[in-house]
Amino acid sequence: MAAGDFDFDAIVVGAGAVGLACGRALAARGLSVLVLEKEGHIGQGVSSRNSEVIHAGLYYPTGSLKARLCVAGRRALYAYLDSRKVDHRKCGKVVVASEAGQMDRLEGILAQAVANDVEGVTALDAAGVEARAPGLRTVGGLWSAESGLLDSHVYMLALQGEIEDAGGSVVTGAPFEGATPLPGSGFSVRVGGDGAMTVTAAQLVTAPGLSAQTVAAGIEGFPAARIPAGRFGKGIYFRLTGRAPFEPLVYPLPIPGALGIHYRKDLGGQAVFGPDLSYVETEDYSVDPAKAEEFARYVRAFWPGLPDGALVPDYAGIRPKLHGPGEPQPDFQLRGADDHGLEGLVALFGIESPGLTSSLAIGEAVADLLVHG
Repeated sequence: MAAGDFDFDAIVVGAGAVGLACGRALAARGLSVLVLEKEGHIGQGVSSRNSEVIHAGLYYPTGSLKARLCVAGRRALYAYLDSRKVDHRKCGKVVVASEAGQMDRLEGILAQAVANDVEGVTALDAAGVEARAPGLRTVGGLWSAESGLLDSHVYMLALQGEIEDAGGSVVTGAPFEGATPLPGSGFSVRVGGDGAMTVTAAQLVTAPGLSAQTVAAGIEGFPAARIPAGRFGKGIYFRLTGRAPFEPLVYPLPIPGALGIHYRKDLGGQAVFGPDLSYVETEDYSVDPAKAEEFARYVRAFWPGLPDGALVPDYAGIRPKLHGPGEPQPDFQLRGADDHGLEGLVALFGIESPGLTSSLAIGEAVADLLVHG
């Protein structure tokens, strides 16, 4: 098909933070964009069931997509939130070592942050931690001045508004049912829901979070061997009754496969702890109240002042993992034609934390892949 014969220049599958950021970046390059979302509202999946933390970029291997896109995305994100009047708070973060044997790991995180070009990270002794967050059990820590929080839903509404202001469309209740490459170039995309239809586009981006593998398998000609196995990493949260004890974020040292149960004072002023990590087979968002005791033991390792019975069940989220228990945590996967052989397609896999922080930079990277190869 000729370039002018397509219904849209680009179709994006998934209207979470990353999909919307991809749509925004493509629209900013003058492309006509359609974003498809299977749920009835934008951002109902991974993007609405997380900690809403703006990560500085401390932990990720140097040169990885997570390291580069988190730092670039965070810098762009603060400027974007300011310009769009989206509620956020640069509250900073304390990473704590609760015993002497953890200090080597803490020093390793500091070295990684320096290698990743993260600003505002400094070492703290126990007194320095106490000054930032009185009452923590610690032998030392790190201060990350650039860490913060945002209202992720209003952020996504702002991204949607930009796409629509540029003449694009974000359609909810429109599940992706499959795509077929067209002769020459482009894709025919089948859309379900009440307004079932087939639309064409020169370019296709898949950013559906937990459905990444299913969506890729629905694209004719996508090599099955190039679809990475996916896992559901469930994390639950408990809310603290009473006054929030700390202003900054408080993180213990990371656990295998995740950053561990951390503390935040959310934008509404309430204290929340989580998430933990367990692997599940289905999208189960229940929170077992009996896990409160397990959470309490974990939290008291760094905050012994947690009152008895003060944790109440809050919510759960599921992360699109590309690894299982005990396996190394892989990088973001942005798969272009050089990987799967389909020109005009970028497929995203494993966009978990720090995907929200990285979203604007991921969008730019995807647009660059499509526009410049």
